[in-house]
Amino acid sequence: MKDKLTVFTKLLLDIMFYMGIIVTVTLPISIKIYGRFNPYFRDNYYSLCVVLFLSGIFAILIIRELRRMFASVIAGDCFIRENVSSLERMSIYSFFITVITACRLFIYLTPSVLIIILVFIIAGLFSKVLAGVFDKAVTYKQENDLTI
Repeated sequence: MKDKLTVFTKLLLDIMFYMGIIVTVTLPISIKIYGRFNPYFRDNYYSLCVVLFLSGIFAILIIRELRRMFASVIAGDCFIRENVSSLERMSIYSFFITVITACRLFIYLTPSVLIIILVFIIAGLFSKVLAGVFDKAVTYKQENDLTI
């Protein structure tokens, strides 16, 4: 039987992926509705739509890469070049979210914006380093497979 935590995480990523698509697609409506209660959202409707939509797209792309990686984990073959590529793409997507979120600093400065920027810088760096580790592991695995 597969590891329950791995299967649960894969299920959670699947839910997050599809919910992320729904949330991102409905952002213009959600921001418009929330703008009735929060003047910041009403006054910055168009810029928030753009910033949050782009961030949402990149977040969905990160989750897509994680889903691909978990599929390889469940299949029992996680040290593959595709996972190295996924980690590289995830680092790029994280850095894009950082830049996009930094643009929000010109709209409205909040502590949460600074935290989001820090989180995605760390996520981007972590993914980059992990891609290097996976690349070495894949190389060792391939050399070992050739030896046997």
